[in-house]
Amino acid sequence: MSTKPRIRVPDTAKVGEVIEVKTLISHIMETGQRKDRDGKPIPRNIINTFTATFNGKEVFKVDLQPGISANPYMAFHMRVPGPGDLELSWLDDSGAKIVEKVKINVS
Repeated sequence: MSTKPRIRVPDTAKVGEVIEVKTLISHIMETGQRKDRDGKPIPRNIINTFTATFNGKEVFKVDLQPGISANPYMAFHMRVPGPGDLELSWLDDSGAKIVEKVKINVS
């Protein structure tokens, strides 16, 4: 299960500026390789897809695999076309889809 991520973007940006977006997602990222105390396999539960859109346009997307550590950290760069909302979303094996929005302020 995932909880609210930490998202860091600059306080303000200029039109055309390239900014760095950082996020830390709290998620167990269980690979399905481990066993519980009774020797039964723990079901796989990883984030499969992480997507970032700005005003509805995809700016970053990654498909994740079981080798990614728990609580994955993502960082990427994007060019700011103008003011708007950056939407970060991810989908895990349990079917949970988490969506967070952050406003990008343009000066």
